[in-house]
Amino acid sequence: MYPTTLTQLSRANPFSAPLFSLQQVEEPSRTPAAPPQTRRLAAAAVAEGDSCAFGSNKYYALCGLGGILSCGTTHTAVVPLDLVKCRLQVSPDKYKNIFKGFSVTIKEDGMRGLARGWAPTFIGYSMQGLCKFGFYEVFKNVYGEFLGEENSYMWRTSLYLAASASAEFFADIALAPMEAAKVRIQTQPGYANTLRQAVPKMYAEEGIWAFYKGVVPLWMRQIPYTMMKFACFERTVEALYKYVVPKPRSECSKPEQLVVTFVAGYIAGVFCAIVSHPADSVVSVLNKEKGSTALQVLQRLGPKGVWKGLVARIIMIGTLTALQWFIYDSVKVYFRLPRPPPPEMPESLKKKLGLIE
Repeated sequence: MYPTTLTQLSRANPFSAPLFSLQQVEEPSRTPAAPPQTRRLAAAAVAEGDSCAFGSNKYYALCGLGGILSCGTTHTAVVPLDLVKCRLQVSPDKYKNIFKGFSVTIKEDGMRGLARGWAPTFIGYSMQGLCKFGFYEVFKNVYGEFLGEENSYMWRTSLYLAASASAEFFADIALAPMEAAKVRIQTQPGYANTLRQAVPKMYAEEGIWAFYKGVVPLWMRQIPYTMMKFACFERTVEALYKYVVPKPRSECSKPEQLVVTFVAGYIAGVFCAIVSHPADSVVSVLNKEKGSTALQVLQRLGPKGVWKGLVARIIMIGTLTALQWFIYDSVKVYFRLPRPPPPEMPESLKKKLGLIE
């Protein structure tokens, strides 16, 4: 019976809900009802022009590669801004604002000091990108097949939120060790200058816990961020093609499609930065200090302290998210991966709503 229990639960989602609900109507029939058809999202055949089948192992592997390239390269490129942002969060009296942060850092450490922490950033966010984008594709297909074609369309925002949250759970476990090392290198002058110096020193002081004590705050920061990143992006792309782009996606060239991807990615990035910034402040302080808990740091920072460095993070995350989606979609184009168009209402649902005969 429609809606299912799962879709009833998803109504708690504040981002989207359909304007209609379906009820199963018993109709007399002279012939036995045919068994319900379930949608198979992992196609068995390769579509014309594609290098692999949608949902195949090769498809997921190349999506993971796209995640590595999109996250690892972009986060490494903005290390100077990330370094200043972290220092603003942990030492606001010294660095005061983004411009003062750059000035003090260059004065004390020179231009090379702005690249501090690039190695753990590249390794950590490459691993995170692999899990984030690769697992998102997996979970989106698995959950979509479980819901069925009609419910997947009606509750597509909830589907995006659930798939991205599931993917990010595993991505943060992969990211946590390198994130901890990065923050130590960037925010504790004299502690370590390189990843090779930081890792053994951290292990000698606190054991394996040093690398994973920030995983819960990471989940607090990254899961809402990623849910917003994917759900907002997917719905923004859908809206752009529906209301802004003057022609259907199928008639747009690949470069035109990538421009839409970049714009939707930047819009999603601004919202991502705002949603996840308080938890990001906690992560930065927590990884700098020994023996503190996330709750203690949150209480000490207070309502105003958790928003320090927000402007720098909006600039950083907005640019990052736009570039990540652009690179990720470019990888799909380069390797000729299947790129389904924005979702459309299934024919069976149109018939149930009386939109078509």
